[in-house]
Amino acid sequence: MDSEKINNDIPEQTEEIEDTVQTEAPEDTDSTSETPQEPEEDTVEESLEEKLAKAEQEAKDNFDKYLRKAAEFDNFRRRTNAEKAGMYSNGVRETVEKLLPVIDNFERAVEMSDDKESSLYKGVEMILKQFLEITASLGVEEIPALGEPFDPNVHSAVMHIEDESCDENVIVEVFQKGYKLGDRVIRPSMVKVAN
Repeated sequence: MDSEKINNDIPEQTEEIEDTVQTEAPEDTDSTSETPQEPEEDTVEESLEEKLAKAEQEAKDNFDKYLRKAAEFDNFRRRTNAEKAGMYSNGVRETVEKLLPVIDNFERAVEMSDDKESSLYKGVEMILKQFLEITASLGVEEIPALGEPFDPNVHSAVMHIEDESCDENVIVEVFQKGYKLGDRVIRPSMVKVAN
């Protein structure tokens, strides 16, 4: 009988042990979950630092891109302005180049006229003066030639003479006036040079 009593007591004890194990088991999981919380805080701090570093790098990269784009735009603006100025200069040069023969003819008409008091002479002289004022307002200048030393960049020598009364390579006669726009020659002067 004693053995029966012991056998009957054993199932009760095993039930009690299982109950205590089940109630203690969740506590154990809670206690284990508390210990990893400290490393989680460290990883949160590390991830925030990483995010901050990443954001700072991204801001630096964006600022770099902004500076490059600003420099590119500034270069584009300068290049565009230079192209516009060049196009304007080329347009003026081409237009004046086509008008130069007209100016030459008006100058010849004024030089060849015998009657300086006639209304025809005065009219042609006024037209010539007006042409020269317009070209001067555009920045066109006559290339100085008579009495100047010969410069192959702005003068075109069509004749040479031996003249001991003049210095060597000096222009003694101008057949056709030359003009320039700024530093660019529109038409070189056609000249006679003394050797």
